[in-house]
Amino acid sequence: MASPKVPERTLSAALIERLTSHIVADGADKTTIPAPFTAEPLATLPVSSSKDVLTAYERAREAQRAWAALPVRERVKPFLRLADALVERREEILDVIQLETGKARRHALEEFLDVALCTLHYARRAEKLLKSRRRQGMMPGVTRVQEIRHPKGVVALIAPWNYPFSLGASDIAPALMAGNAVIHKPDTQTCLSSLWILDLMVALGLPKDVWQIVVGDPAEVGDPLIDNADYVSFTGSTRAGRAITERVAPRLVGYSMELGGKNPMIVLDDADVERTAKGAVRACFTNAGQLCISIERMYVHEDIYDRFVPKFVENVTNMKLGTDLSFEPEMGSLTFQRQLDVVSKHVDQAVKEGATVLAGGKARPDIGPWFYEPTVLADVTTDMDLCANETFGPVVAIYKFRDENEVVATANDTEYGLNASVWTKNVARGRALAARIQAGTVNINDGYGAAFASYDAPMGGFKQSGVGRRHGAEGLLKFTEVQTIASQHFMDLEPPGNVSFDKFADLMSTGVKVMKRLRIK
Repeated sequence: MASPKVPERTLSAALIERLTSHIVADGADKTTIPAPFTAEPLATLPVSSSKDVLTAYERAREAQRAWAALPVRERVKPFLRLADALVERREEILDVIQLETGKARRHALEEFLDVALCTLHYARRAEKLLKSRRRQGMMPGVTRVQEIRHPKGVVALIAPWNYPFSLGASDIAPALMAGNAVIHKPDTQTCLSSLWILDLMVALGLPKDVWQIVVGDPAEVGDPLIDNADYVSFTGSTRAGRAITERVAPRLVGYSMELGGKNPMIVLDDADVERTAKGAVRACFTNAGQLCISIERMYVHEDIYDRFVPKFVENVTNMKLGTDLSFEPEMGSLTFQRQLDVVSKHVDQAVKEGATVLAGGKARPDIGPWFYEPTVLADVTTDMDLCANETFGPVVAIYKFRDENEVVATANDTEYGLNASVWTKNVARGRALAARIQAGTVNINDGYGAAFASYDAPMGGFKQSGVGRRHGAEGLLKFTEVQTIASQHFMDLEPPGNVSFDKFADLMSTGVKVMKRLRIK
């Protein structure tokens, strides 16, 4: 067996020291994180305590008051500078992302692009979204109404390990633009990319204490992080999301969550076989399948099944895996041993109980300690763990279907509803079918990126896949409290002079009819 290939570059001690200086921690405890490509030590980090979390909140509340007092056009300036700065330092951040997650560089690029484009989207629109607005009053010209947006205060944002750069910064940016401060807890394994962009944002003019990072075990820092927040934003598992909900509910604190998925892809009988087979590779195996919106269930119409499946399997079998810090590998490593264990368990159980391996099906320690082949399984049945449970790895189960009603019912037969994909040459047909799928986003002739990267539209989950939305207007406005101020002019909301209440009731009732007729109401 060949020895794993060691990446040609690593992170300098000076860079790691600079980045870890941004962690709010007293330095008493430290932890070492491994590089997924090799399992060798990557960096040693100070670990935050519960006391450090309280210190972060104290600093954040003081900084937030001054930050919120700035005009929105001033708050967005560092983010307008960010896009150019990211482009200039692209190779550096791609290295950081790859080395801490183990993903292929082409998938690290997705994170880079998401942060650059999403933050720019909100920086261009924040002033308009947050400005005070006149609303129609009860009585035209008499009641004047203004809607005002206030920041929540200090937001707790818990980001996942699989897309740490993207799902940290791109959510934190609108929270900050709205006038909040943020206490950010990235996963310990993948916190370097978050520290990297915080370091950059401070250099671009962001006040340091409005974005603070704590790193540590959820058992230590989780409760004080949640208990002191004015709003909670979480991306992660449905299990953890439920626990956070139970924690914040007694305080009536708002929250938004993007949670798990078991996402379906439907290949209709008129789909372009070549295009779909190529697109399915990306839909299923981006970031080694460690993507909440990746495809884990694929339904192919019986009329096209025998042409599509061999082509898809051929594409999967020919995928290049590697540890290169270049764009050549098509898939990288899993990030943790525990993730490799879950993938192996799901596949092994399915095969033992009768599933057929069409491609892949085994670990690849010759490439790296936590690599697993991109895997396609047929004959997966409902009693197998892989059928309904989120695998979160490079595995897809493929099924044959006959009619659209059948496949829609099967696609919806899950507790999840995050993302879905439909492939057809007839886009109108695809849109009609998409509207019947119980998922927050549905992509036609794409796996996930078309919807996710359309920042003007909301993104989130149905059912057990989440609460609230990121992106769109809601992706910024959810970090605000809305206030209505109404002033009354010329007359009061009671009978004038000596007019009786009976007469006043008649006048007001006539007014209702007049306003309807004139389309004032």
